[in-house]
Amino acid sequence: MKKTTPFHWLLMIVFGCITLGFYACEKVADLTPQPKPSDTFKLYTIQQGENFCDQNTLRILSITGLRFDVIFDSTAIYQTVLPENQLDINKLYGFSEGLDHQTNSARIGWRWSNQALRLFGYTYVNGQRIEREIKPVTIGDTLSCSIRVDSSRYWFRVDMDSIQMARGPVSDTADGYQLFPYFGGDEPAPQLIRIRIREK
Repeated sequence: MKKTTPFHWLLMIVFGCITLGFYACEKVADLTPQPKPSDTFKLYTIQQGENFCDQNTLRILSITGLRFDVIFDSTAIYQTVLPENQLDINKLYGFSEGLDHQTNSARIGWRWSNQALRLFGYTYVNGQRIEREIKPVTIGDTLSCSIRVDSSRYWFRVDMDSIQMARGPVSDTADGYQLFPYFGGDEPAPQLIRIRIREK
């Protein structure tokens, strides 16, 4: 049997420290922060002087509703050139029913008015535009939104507040295309607008 020398003890201590170091590194790696939910949001921007957002693409849908989270930042505070246009409703997210969204569609709309950011149910029903306020909201909050269809109505929800509005088509699904963020109204965006949306 070989005799354990001080050198061997030193090697064993060094090896033990290295081994413990590896375990310690693994523990640190386990504590690495995971991506925050806000990291999964898609950023939509509307440039100053434009109406359409930069992510406006054709997306065909056949759905019973949409569920999404949205975050508005300080770019949602704006002033229109003509004071009466401040009451125009901008469009956030929704869907058409058929080939023309100005015939039948449902969207959540928004505007900055009376020192508050306000969300609306915004629809076209057989060519007639209808709008109804859902609630004022706080800039920077993560807002949970949904639009659901049944055979005769749209159901709009923002957090715990909901409204219902008439619907033109009579069916269990909405068949059409996605409607993306849009500014206006009669005026284009007076400044850069940023909106973050995460579909559920």
